Amino acid sequence: MRTRVVDYLVDAVSALGVRHIFGVDGANIEDMYDAIFDAPYDLTGVVAKHEFSAATMADGYARSTGGLGVVIATSGGGAMNLVAGLAESFASRVPVLALVGQPPTALEGNGAFQDSSGRAGTIDAVRMFDAITRYCARVDTGADLPDVVAMAVGAARGGGPAVLLLPKDVQQSSIDAAPPFRLPAKEYRRDEAGLIRLRAALTAARSTGKIVIIAGDQVARDDARDALARLAAGLDAVVGVAPDAKDVYDNTDPSFCGVAGSMGHPELTAAIRSAALCLVIGTPMPITARTGLDELLAGTTVASIGVTLPYLPTIHVISTDLAPTLAELADEFSTTTTISERRGPAPLLPLHVPEASGPGLRYRHLIETIEAGLPEGTDVYADAGNTGAAVVHHLRVPRGGRFVVALGMGGMGYAFGAGIGSAFARRHGPDGTRRTVVVAGDGAFYMHGMEIHTAVEHALPITFIVLNNNAHAMCVTREQLYYRNRYSFNRFQPAHLGDGVAAMFPELPTFSVRARDELGTALRRCMEIEGPSFISIDVDPDEVPPFLPFLTAIEQSRSTQ
Repeated sequence: MRTRVVDYLVDAVSALGVRHIFGVDGANIEDMYDAIFDAPYDLTGVVAKHEFSAATMADGYARSTGGLGVVIATSGGGAMNLVAGLAESFASRVPVLALVGQPPTALEGNGAFQDSSGRAGTIDAVRMFDAITRYCARVDTGADLPDVVAMAVGAARGGGPAVLLLPKDVQQSSIDAAPPFRLPAKEYRRDEAGLIRLRAALTAARSTGKIVIIAGDQVARDDARDALARLAAGLDAVVGVAPDAKDVYDNTDPSFCGVAGSMGHPELTAAIRSAALCLVIGTPMPITARTGLDELLAGTTVASIGVTLPYLPTIHVISTDLAPTLAELADEFSTTTTISERRGPAPLLPLHVPEASGPGLRYRHLIETIEAGLPEGTDVYADAGNTGAAVVHHLRVPRGGRFVVALGMGGMGYAFGAGIGSAFARRHGPDGTRRTVVVAGDGAFYMHGMEIHTAVEHALPITFIVLNNNAHAMCVTREQLYYRNRYSFNRFQPAHLGDGVAAMFPELPTFSVRARDELGTALRRCMEIEGPSFISIDVDPDEVPPFLPFLTAIEQSRSTQ
């Protein structure tokens, strides 16, 4: 039996449980859309407005499902536009498969339009993508495809993107007697010797004091939330989370003590100060997760479990899948530990920020209002900048919901595409429609906010909340703190985003919020609407966010005056 290469690719991703493929169409990828149309599966081809957003849709889809995200793009500028999105997936170890069209093989090196074969002085796409992927290959013949696809998917499942470059003639070619796609079982590796050392350290720490856990985003990737909760209970530990992992532990549990690092909470710092051991799970503890903690951790016994070695000395245990590793530890310690009395959740102390006097709502007030209006199960995607810092610090993630902030590359505008990708995957919750909420600043909106169009096209249950301060506010804050506030390149002419979006999309429920009571009303309306909605909130560009490096700089400047 003969089958086209593109049909084989569609069969392969469908066999992996993928139900949405994101991309932007073009001459050298259009055969993939043709195969999607003819596929005998429940498979949807989604056309984004920009390839960066298509890549972040695949990234968000993968993060929210724990599976594989798939993005397709045409050659030339389409391929180049994938780079920033795939770089985020690479830095954050998110499994994404990118299928990238190329000019026909016979034209490569012969003046083909958008040639990136590396021949005759052209750009070499393999070399370019190789630096930001776990696997990259050019498919030269249909016969190569089964093995190449298996290697690409296997590499992506190990944590990060894989890219296949597909000349148009190869896409259209046939494979004789192509076997059905079969992927070997995911490899599970763990360090048995390290586990022996870890068990001994945990046992000793339990006999002398308190254990503090800092959990990271590998817990989410490995769907190890339940195992983490059981282990924390068995160890009678308090739990903090890395900034990009707020959803890996119930934020309303009384043992939850907030976020670590640059957007962190004083409760976690105090807990580490008095801890007998700090157990780091599923995070390498980058700067964003350990700002303000280096000195404390240097004076504390630190152990860690995960696929990546942390950036600080630890008793480290390699585990490529945290779910079975944490479950085994939870079973061991649950029978030997007496769990202390647990009361209801205590409010987390916010970082003290200078009082703002400018126009608009304050970060803490508006985030608390948003939190109060989100039903259980709501997924939240936050963008970079002052807005992201405020959301990470102040928002308790709704129980059962996902939370994502892109801190691998921190690309502005990420949340719009990623939230849409997640909404496609998780729109049908156990109790009806599940809503996704995107919280971003106006700078991020100007970059990739027009993906709202994609949400409208597909009637997704997603609410976009844009904090409008007419500025790149984090850059404004940096100008003020580090460059003596002598100038600003980062303030914009005022724009009324709510009015503009309402004019562009007359059927989209749109709200412009300038007071706190207006936000509560608008949010209630959005939660009642089945499809997409949009809220613009006026905020002060000069308000300092709850971001420890800024607050430290302010304190240091005061001490020298």
